[in-house]
Amino acid sequence: METISKVAVIPCASYDRAMTEQAVRDGFRCLGGLEGIVGREEKVLLKPNLLKKADPDQVITTHPSVFSAVGRCLKEYGCKEIRYGDSPAMQSFQDTARVSGLRQAAEELGIVPGNFTEHTVLKYPEGKTAKEFTVSRAVTEADAIINICKMKTHALERITGAVKNMYGCIHGTHKAAGHAVYPSATHFASMLCDLHGAVKPRLHIMDGIVAMEGNGPSSGTPVSMGLLLFSEDPVALDTVFCRLIHLEPSLVPTNFCGRQYGIGTMEESRIKLLTVDRSASGDEDLPVRELTIEELVSRWGHPDFSVDRNPASEREEWKLLRRVMKPFQQRPQIHPERCIRCGICVESCPVEGKAVAFKKGRNKPPVYDYVKCIRCYCCQEMCPKKAIDVKNSWLSRLLR
Repeated sequence: METISKVAVIPCASYDRAMTEQAVRDGFRCLGGLEGIVGREEKVLLKPNLLKKADPDQVITTHPSVFSAVGRCLKEYGCKEIRYGDSPAMQSFQDTARVSGLRQAAEELGIVPGNFTEHTVLKYPEGKTAKEFTVSRAVTEADAIINICKMKTHALERITGAVKNMYGCIHGTHKAAGHAVYPSATHFASMLCDLHGAVKPRLHIMDGIVAMEGNGPSSGTPVSMGLLLFSEDPVALDTVFCRLIHLEPSLVPTNFCGRQYGIGTMEESRIKLLTVDRSASGDEDLPVRELTIEELVSRWGHPDFSVDRNPASEREEWKLLRRVMKPFQQRPQIHPERCIRCGICVESCPVEGKAVAFKKGRNKPPVYDYVKCIRCYCCQEMCPKKAIDVKNSWLSRLLR
């Protein structure tokens, strides 16, 4: 019998506390309630997106209103032990949580931080690309993980959603090292899919009330989408995100790798869209109803959403040429007028010997060695001043 993946699509116009809480309750109701997802006696870990220290209005991190609503629903359901956390790329989890507002939200609910200071090796012999992962201890201490991701673009994977957000389970500096081990978008996506197989998150919730387009995942532009998405299938959820922004789902490496690795589906015939339309009434018990893909796109689609839609060529004859012409392909570039010479891009570069470095002191911006550069875009993710863009040259477009 064909497995059907449910994705709840819940309108939510703002981060108003009452509105967000009702939207989260509706999302759980569409999926049949929390009873089939987590047990009251299980140790639950809430895994938000805490990429780096950023105010909630910058839409870099999961909004505290969404995090709080999920935590409150779990508390009301009867979960007795709830922890939360993430492993930011360079900064401490606690500082990042404080600036993003999640620390305060967690404290109000009595939700304590998970152990993201210590790490352990998680073996996964079934992995096709990765056989083990160095994860924060909180990950292995949890019985059930709920992934609360952010709706954003991503320079390497086109989007960052349910699948990509679980990379925060990898501990500290091991995250940067992973980009060096898995340098291409497809290779990195394959590793992420093995990570999902090892960690087995129970539920994925996407904060798309205000999303990020353009130069994501940290230097893009906020854009109102007015939605929360819920699913037990991360690939199905990311596929729905793609349809909302008029991006072909198969262009996203985490989608097609996720299908191949068996962590989810991107076939629309196997995705059941559900919603509760609250616009017509204040009744809390409005029936759950099914949506078509066409209705989804018509009602909430954003055709002008700024995301990389360039086709990806799979022609074998281009592979050698790509390697030879690597210095001239898509690459990160620094805007000198925005650069403050902080050196964070240099620190975040995972390449041995550094692909970006100061050449003559800090009186000028760092300089890239594009032969060394693996196009992981860690520098672009971590830049605090949005001084780094990912540029497509005419040759890059030709080689696609």
